[in-house]
Amino acid sequence: MNKNVLLAALAMFCLVLVLGGCQKDVAPPTNRADAGPAATPEKIDTAAIQAELIKLEREWADAVKNGDADSVRRVMADDISVINPDGSISTKAEEVDAVQARVVTIESWDISDPKVTVLDANNAFVTGRGLIKNGKAKVPNSKKTIDISGEYRFLDVYARRNGKWQAVASQTTPIAQGAAKTP
Repeated sequence: MNKNVLLAALAMFCLVLVLGGCQKDVAPPTNRADAGPAATPEKIDTAAIQAELIKLEREWADAVKNGDADSVRRVMADDISVINPDGSISTKAEEVDAVQARVVTIESWDISDPKVTVLDANNAFVTGRGLIKNGKAKVPNSKKTIDISGEYRFLDVYARRNGKWQAVASQTTPIAQGAAKTP
């Protein structure tokens, strides 16, 4: 390639960059707090959202404990992605089938330290700890069961769809014995 052609191409590239930064009719940003007087903050009842989601968390745990597949269907969105304590992924249909088949049996599942973070009027997530007592899970394609008793941390993401809160993502992680507690 000729040196003059290369210099002309480089000059044209620089001109495009400079002129691109000089546009005056660029829309102001709308995702910042200082977006201007037209940006009116949405009024959100965070206390009501927090209460509703903590209630749903406890209903979900009770539904698994009691084999209540209908409640699990209600809490989980159809497109939920569940990451289980062993790292496997499951769908709503798989979770509902497991609850109906009583794949997991537990004496109690206590939710503690729930913290709801409200992102906006239709999105929030819940973190906390769950303590499962006398928990057993059937091993697929086997007559064996494994002990799932213990303490777990969870993260559940909720979205309000058609006026109803549903979990759209969930992850549960076992807490190793001796791990630091929540301050």
